[in-house]
Amino acid sequence: MADKGNPSKIEELKRSSNLLRGTIAEDLADTSVPTVTEDSANLLKTHGTYQQDDRDHRGDAKVYSFMVRSRVPGGKVTAAQFLAELDICDKFGNGTLRITDRQGFQLHGVVKTNLKETIRGINAIKLSTLAACGDVCRNVMACPAPIKNKSAFAEMQDLADRLAHHFRPRTNAYYEIWLKDGEESTLVHSQEPENEPIYGATYLPRKFKIGVALPEDNCIDIYTQDMGYLAVVENDKIVGYNLLVGGGMGMTPAKKTTFPALAKPMAFITPDQVLTVGEAVVKVQRDFGNRADRKQARLKYLIHEQGLPWFKAKVEEYYGAPLPGPRDVEVTDVDDHIGWHEQGDGKLFLGINIENGRLKDEGPLQLKKMFRVLLGKYGMDTRLTALQGVILCDIDPKDRADIDSILTAHGCKRAEELTLARRYSISCPAYPTCGLAVTESERVMPDVMDALEAEMAKHGLLSERIAIHMTGCPNGCARPYTPDIGLVGKARGKYTLYLGGNAQGTRLAFLYEDMVAQEELPAKLSPIFAKFKVGRKAGESFGDFCHRVGKEGLI
Repeated sequence: MADKGNPSKIEELKRSSNLLRGTIAEDLADTSVPTVTEDSANLLKTHGTYQQDDRDHRGDAKVYSFMVRSRVPGGKVTAAQFLAELDICDKFGNGTLRITDRQGFQLHGVVKTNLKETIRGINAIKLSTLAACGDVCRNVMACPAPIKNKSAFAEMQDLADRLAHHFRPRTNAYYEIWLKDGEESTLVHSQEPENEPIYGATYLPRKFKIGVALPEDNCIDIYTQDMGYLAVVENDKIVGYNLLVGGGMGMTPAKKTTFPALAKPMAFITPDQVLTVGEAVVKVQRDFGNRADRKQARLKYLIHEQGLPWFKAKVEEYYGAPLPGPRDVEVTDVDDHIGWHEQGDGKLFLGINIENGRLKDEGPLQLKKMFRVLLGKYGMDTRLTALQGVILCDIDPKDRADIDSILTAHGCKRAEELTLARRYSISCPAYPTCGLAVTESERVMPDVMDALEAEMAKHGLLSERIAIHMTGCPNGCARPYTPDIGLVGKARGKYTLYLGGNAQGTRLAFLYEDMVAQEELPAKLSPIFAKFKVGRKAGESFGDFCHRVGKEGLI
């Protein structure tokens, strides 16, 4: 391999940090300033928190706070944990709790003096922020549907837990900084000599994302993951997984060597190989990923540069045995799990759409109060979805009418009151908290959806499943390069319009037009909706139509 140059500043910081300690403790103890140093801010990411400033106040004195993210493998959250996160957002955050598109919780507005108590409180409810961010394997995603009469669902969710445990950082820095002088931690503090057997002293070159999915339900966008486990099911039993590698959404338009990519099937592995082969994949990325240029550091660039055959050979070398090629299994569909469903054990589950994932009480929509009532009364487990929704599990059928009435009383729309486009839409936070955002996303997405639904209605398309994802920058947190319509922030109030992906997440969209003003989006899309209405083939989705016709055909 060609020499990529000297390690970046971040690599040197990680190397000298004593396994993510740095001067974090000293910076937190200094209450004279609301910030930590740049070095500490970078190390804090692996501890699960980002230092941010309020973008609405730039130009004045900056208002600093921290985002704190909880790692929730497979999105599994008990009622007590959910309610406690709501309490924490009221006590230490900005009064809102956000469901991320990686099935986690996110708090905004936590000031430095409350940061330790916030993280300690999250650990007290048996969740953690460790590895929710940073150059490590982040929150492991899995289909959240609580189906009880099909073993594949429980197997996938169990695998998410095992992967999260296996790839967790082993450093004691987290315990020492956040938990040691507080109440008894739910984490086990090892007395063994400290090391990082998987990551080493400098961890990974960049973030690493993992997901587990079924072919008939790619609800976690498996092709966007660095490493994906696509279940191969025979007679309702998972006999193994097609291991996919090299997905990733982020790009930098000014740097032509960056691009979004879909993961590629590399090998078929049996259930007993999932951890050992997965570890080999991570270690190859650890040892060969680009540590000089962080914009080229994701696994997708290593595979692009060296080729999948080279990468597979290296994984086999690290694993210690050859691996068979992938089975003939691909993603065929996707389910948002919204609405009422049978669990298969006599109970029901209810998927609730949370527009853009933000839980707040505002006007007639009182989502925080609603969940306090529901979880306080029924105490059911919950699941967080990759489309930023919430699933209520284990519901007695006799309680269905009462639960529906609670939703209505708090202004929450039921599945049948929402278009599929609304249900399949997601956005990133962007302004005012994200330091990378170049324009709005979450705050304008409801207005964008109102306008696009109005155009869809004109053409009789409101019943169509058209997935629309929006981000405030090209980094792609809300996976905007795979849906039917992707809206990617390019400049203040302007977006790059992508078309031709699909809700199943099996294809990259193409760039249709750059620098489209938000208010121009309906006019840009309306004639394309019209062409789709008259020119589609039987059963063809909007994204499939755009892909087939192509950019020139749409113009």
